[in-house]
This record gives sequence, structure tokens and C-alpha cells, in this order.
Amino acid sequence: MAGGGLAVVDAPPCGFDGKITLSVVITCIVAASSGLIFGYDIGVSGGVTTMVPFLEKFFPSILRNGAGAKNMYCVYDSQLLTLFTSSLYLAGLVSSLAASRVTAALGRRNTIMLGGVIFFAGGALNGGAENIAMLILGRILLGLGVGFTNQAAPLYLSEIAPPKWRGAFNTGFQFFLGVGVLAAGCINYATAKHPWGWRISLGLAVVPATVMTVGAFLITDTPSSLVERGKIDQARNALSKVRGSNIDVEPELEELINWSHNAKSMVQESFMTIFERRYRPHLVMAIAIPLFQQLTGINIVAFYSPNLFQSVGMGHDAALLSTVILGIVNLASLILSTAVVDRFGRRFLFITGGILMLFCQIAVSALLAMVTGVHGTKDISKGNAMLVLVLLCFYDAGFGWSWGPLTWLIPSEIFPLKIRTTGQSIAVGVQFIALFALSQTFLTMLCHFKFGAFLFYTVWIAVMTLFIMFFLPETKGIPLESMYTIWGKHWFWGRFVGGAVKQDNLP
Repeated sequence: MAGGGLAVVDAPPCGFDGKITLSVVITCIVAASSGLIFGYDIGVSGGVTTMVPFLEKFFPSILRNGAGAKNMYCVYDSQLLTLFTSSLYLAGLVSSLAASRVTAALGRRNTIMLGGVIFFAGGALNGGAENIAMLILGRILLGLGVGFTNQAAPLYLSEIAPPKWRGAFNTGFQFFLGVGVLAAGCINYATAKHPWGWRISLGLAVVPATVMTVGAFLITDTPSSLVERGKIDQARNALSKVRGSNIDVEPELEELINWSHNAKSMVQESFMTIFERRYRPHLVMAIAIPLFQQLTGINIVAFYSPNLFQSVGMGHDAALLSTVILGIVNLASLILSTAVVDRFGRRFLFITGGILMLFCQIAVSALLAMVTGVHGTKDISKGNAMLVLVLLCFYDAGFGWSWGPLTWLIPSEIFPLKIRTTGQSIAVGVQFIALFALSQTFLTMLCHFKFGAFLFYTVWIAVMTLFIMFFLPETKGIPLESMYTIWGKHWFWGRFVGGAVKQDNLP
């Protein structure tokens, strides 16, 4: 029993635990590559906004601010500049909410392809932009594409992977996201001095979109999605490919059919179903996990790290190189997380990563307060700027170990079939709401709160770590169809679900 949220619930023996086959590996790699487009955008936008030709063309006021700013924290304080970044996430919110119906109707694979095509159009438009309107329109198209893929890809990975290795396969999405961030940082560093470097950086977004879209043509949809849409023969073939030709897939297929029929006979899925009392823990996790991920402050560091490092005394090239270093650290920690997530479990990674991030944020705040002064008017030495980078590297490692990959994994694996697409849409939608709000306000917050902006995230990291300790049960190794067991045995959530979820999920 998960008393206090501390015990691990063993997977029921009825789960179908397929082996790792070459087909399932290739399929999951292709689906996980959807993270490339989100990661590339996260990594490219911050670097581009420090390029002088880009600022001269679209944001000349920023260059004037750099010469006349009263303190170092206010150089990039521009609502129009932050709108360039945040408009994508507002568009992503819209498409992520629509993606629930699209994913259910068209399937996970087709939704990934749709997102890739839209993202391709946005990248091409951004690369050729001649004015702010074209730039923002391109960002909106990028956001619409990301909204669809962020909703469909984690679902795809959780449904296709063997239960025993679901965590490792699902973290592949965050791994490719990290690859996208690192690739964008390297490209920004290489093109920064070229007059058209910003066009190259923004326009190359079409490359990951092409890789993902073409790859999606080569894989099949998930068996769960095919059964849900009545394509039983295709579901059987899909199961045979991913489970291995020597595995009898009929029992698993029969169970998927029963689950699908049960979901449809109980209730036709509506958006309001997830608000029923029996799904209270699912709804809370769908909102809390992605919201807390953004309140770690990681994506603000990713978006604006070049601006931040320039603000604390690094040169332009050094600031861009620092973002590449952060990307390498993040990717290394993701690889480590992938290797151990199914061994040590989700809760262990969440808690240890949260503690590391907490100490790093406190250290960064204290260091900036001491070396820049209360008003941020003192110059910071190169040595202290490097110390800030080191602390942020440890912070980034803590995130890549925990909240980075697990935010995609947990919502994609906890929902029963009939609310799975709705729950994932809510999770992605919450993430985009938080992304928009925080990215739109961070540079202003940095200007007015100075080092206190990091304390804001410190408080939230402490809150979310405690939340995980008390309210998130362990989901390691539990088949998706048996996930209801963790809620009824939990010290807090059991009072909401009781036996209702179990009865609701029985075929």
C-alpha cells in the first residue's frame, strides 16, 4: 500500500510485458524524435534575440537599452521581444486543446505528422521574415505544430513500449528535446557573426520538422489507438511487429478490445468526464506536474540564457557558448535518467532532482546578490560569471535527471483509455499556459526583482518536491490498463477513487 505515497505498488500479474524488439526500438525512436522540434525552438529563440543584425531589423530599441540601462538586469526588458518568444506557446495552447479530438479521430501517428507539417511552414516563414508580423505569424505556426506533437508523441511512446521499460522509452521524447536544444545552441554559436545568421538559425527549424514528419510515415499507429478507431486487423499487425513475431498477441489484443468497448459502453468521452470525482487524482496530476515543471524556471533559463549571461558580464560569443555547455549537461543527465528511471522509479528521480535544483537556485540568488549589489548596478567579474554558469549547469543536470523527462512520462501513463487523450491535452495545455505567462514576464521580472527572480523559482521548487513526496504514488512497471491500482491504495487519493476506478476500468 502506498501509505504516505512512499511504498511501491507492484504491477499486477495480468500485465502483458513484451520484450524489447528492434521494431519497437525503431518505432519509439521515430516517435520520440518529435521532441526535436520543441527543443530546437527552445534553444534557438534565446540565441537569436542576442544577434545584433536581428535586433537591428526587428528590435532596435534593445540596442539602445544596452547603452542606457540603469542596471545590468534591464538590458532586454522589452514586451515586444518577449512576445516573439511567448507567442508560440499561446498558439501551442490552442492546438493542444484541439489535439485531444484530433488524436482520438486521426490517431497518434497522423497527429504527429500534422504537427510536423505545420511546424515546417512556421520555420520557413520565420527564416524569410521581413517584418514583425511575419515573424509573429511564423511563431504562431510553430506553436500550432508543437501543440499537436507534444500531445500525441508521449501518448504514442507510453502505449507502444513494453510496461517494464515504459519509462526509458518515454524519456526518449525529452532526450530528443535536449538534442534539439543543443543543436540550436551550436547553430546559433556558428552563425552569430553572419549578417544573415538569424535567418539560418530560424529557417533551419524545417530540418527537424522534416526528419520527424518523414519518419512518421515509416511507422504504424499504436495498437490502442487502432483498436479505439475500430481497426482491429491493423492493431493485430502492429502488436506483432512491436512485441515480436514469436509472441502470441491475441490475449493482449483481446484485452485492448475489451478495454475499448468498456470505455465506449460506459460513456462517450467528453471533456467533462475527467472532472468526475473518480478522476480527481488524474486531473490534479495533469495540472500540477506540467505547471510545476515550468515553475522550476528551466525553460526561462533555456529561452533567455544568452541574454542572462550577457547581462552578468559575459561577451556575446561566451554567452552563446555557455548555452551550448548547458545543453550538453542537460543531455548527459537525460541519458543517465533514461538508464535508471525503470530501476529506481519516478519518485526517486523527482525528489533527488528537486533537491539539487533547490540548492543551486539558492546559491545563484546569493551569489548575484553579493556580487551585483541590491540594485544590480555593480559589475560582475568574469570569474563570478563563470561560477553562475557552473551553478546553472548543476541546476540543469538536476532538471534533466527529473522534471525534464518525467513531466512527459507521468501524464501519458496514468490515464485510463477513455480520458487518455483529454488528460494529455490538459497536461500539454497547462504547460503552454505556464510557458506563455512566464516567458512573457521573465525579463521584466529580472529587471525589477533582479536576483530575487531566482528566489521566486526556489520557493516553487521546494513546494513541488514536497508535493511529489506526499501525493505522487510510484508508477514504475505497472501496465497502463492496471494503473488504477495505485490510486485506491494511496493514503490520500484512495478517499476519492475507492473502488470506483477499478470497476470503471474492468473490461
